[in-house]
Amino acid sequence: MASIQLDPALAEAPLHQRIAAAVRHAVGAGEFPVGSRLPTAHGLAEQLDVNVNTVLRAYRQLSAEGLLELRRGRGAHVVGASDLARFHELTDELLAEAARLGITRAELIRVLMERS
Repeated sequence: MASIQLDPALAEAPLHQRIAAAVRHAVGAGEFPVGSRLPTAHGLAEQLDVNVNTVLRAYRQLSAEGLLELRRGRGAHVVGASDLARFHELTDELLAEAARLGITRAELIRVLMERS
């Protein structure tokens, strides 16, 4: 079974966003294909040694993005939007690289606006 690993490069991001990024990465990499069930919130919380509410917050965020469907009593299932997952994965990588280089969000936004 695939596992979800937090990216150390995103250490500055809030924990629920790091978890969401890790799930996006796993889905984008094909570790959890469309229709597959993700680990339970309790199981993932235990694996990552975090509070279950943090995992639930990440799962709700991914559900709002259209990546997951949350079914009460049945868990979280991948419903698609792999292109969206890849877009968010790339965004997470850009933010991590910008942080590593000491580029502020304001500077990053300015560069993006100049290039669009």
